[in-house]
Amino acid sequence: MFASLPDLSTVAVLVVGALFAGFAVGFAGFGTGLVASGIWLYAVPPAAVPPLVVLSSVAGQLVGLVTVRRAFDWTQTLPYLVGGVIGVPLGVAALAAASPFVIKAAVGGFLIAYSLYQLFHRANYEIGRWGGRIADTIVGVGGGLLGGFAGLSGPLPLIWLQLRGGPIDNQRAAYQPFNLIVLAFTAVVMAIDGQMTPEVLTVSLVSLPATLIGAAIGARVYVGVSVRSFQRVVLCLLLISGCVLIGSTFSR
Repeated sequence: MFASLPDLSTVAVLVVGALFAGFAVGFAGFGTGLVASGIWLYAVPPAAVPPLVVLSSVAGQLVGLVTVRRAFDWTQTLPYLVGGVIGVPLGVAALAAASPFVIKAAVGGFLIAYSLYQLFHRANYEIGRWGGRIADTIVGVGGGLLGGFAGLSGPLPLIWLQLRGGPIDNQRAAYQPFNLIVLAFTAVVMAIDGQMTPEVLTVSLVSLPATLIGAAIGARVYVGVSVRSFQRVVLCLLLISGCVLIGSTFSR
């Protein structure tokens, strides 16, 4: 996958991408894939990006979880986790065997439409507990599928929890453990599938420390931010996520 050990320019790209991605996950609880993918693809073979994203996501999530640990509610998170465990193998299989065009275009278009609507529509729409745990599990399947497919497990559960409503700490305390466990499971499935090659693991030694530093900075910023500012930053990350997916779809 890599002809040799990464040179200085590759290391620089890896570190920059990891710092920004770590900040995103430390601040918002997700975003490693959507921030890092677009940067790392300039210097890293495309096949290495998904496993690198997953490894960095797990590292960043561990830091971010400390910020919201007091709001944990595993009963709220469990349905998403059950769905995620179902969705991850489907996503990894799709990454290995299927054309990603339709899935990436559909999800990217949805994320763009949703984030733009929420950014410019001042009235908040909430659905409360509509659909119950069954709906939460279905959303978890979608998040797991995208996690296994592109390391993007966060956006769908996050959107759903925003629609559910409630304090942002409680929302984050539900989707961030989901992200951590689903992405850790994704890493295991990728390893079994042969995607965690020695070259990927070697390069991750460069990216992981920078991810942890960025996540620590992002977590500190999150503590002092207002609810409205946090929501707008998250929506901008979702918009970027959709644009990255659409761009990668039509650039091939």
